[in-house]
Amino acid sequence: MKKLFLGLGSNLGGREDNLQRAADHISEAGVHLLRASSTYETKPMYFTGQPLFLNLVLEGETDTFPRALLKRLKAIEHRMGRRRTVPNGPRLIDIDILFFGRFTVEAPELVIPHPKLPERRFVLDPLAELAPDWRHPVNKRSVREMLAQVKEGGVRKVEFRVRLKPPLPSTVRI
Repeated sequence: MKKLFLGLGSNLGGREDNLQRAADHISEAGVHLLRASSTYETKPMYFTGQPLFLNLVLEGETDTFPRALLKRLKAIEHRMGRRRTVPNGPRLIDIDILFFGRFTVEAPELVIPHPKLPERRFVLDPLAELAPDWRHPVNKRSVREMLAQVKEGGVRKVEFRVRLKPPLPSTVRI
């Protein structure tokens, strides 16, 4: 089993429900979820003319290979109604693989660790709750160190918490 961290975000529809449903689907897709960070309301980056996001990070374990995991996560996004129409635009759900063990992956469809992680406070704040001393396998900085280098602002903790379900025994659904 490999430890992994997933970033989840939603800024359309029932954002809290979207995050909860995504976590439930992830636990049914071969990922044993261990912990969930607090949820943060965040200003959008890159394409700012859209609603505020809710973001959180999930820590889990899986024996699924990274590309197969990506395929399952994209299937979850699609099943939940995500349609990619505007780059970095509004979305019902977004699920990113942030770290997959200490491994690096560089493929056209997948880069691990997530290449924009060091600049994204909306990922680093919740990730720092779960693994402040986790080291980036490429830049060698801890999550805490990366967070200290990102500018303040646009991130606010909210009351909502995802409830983790126990994994289904030897059942994988897409």
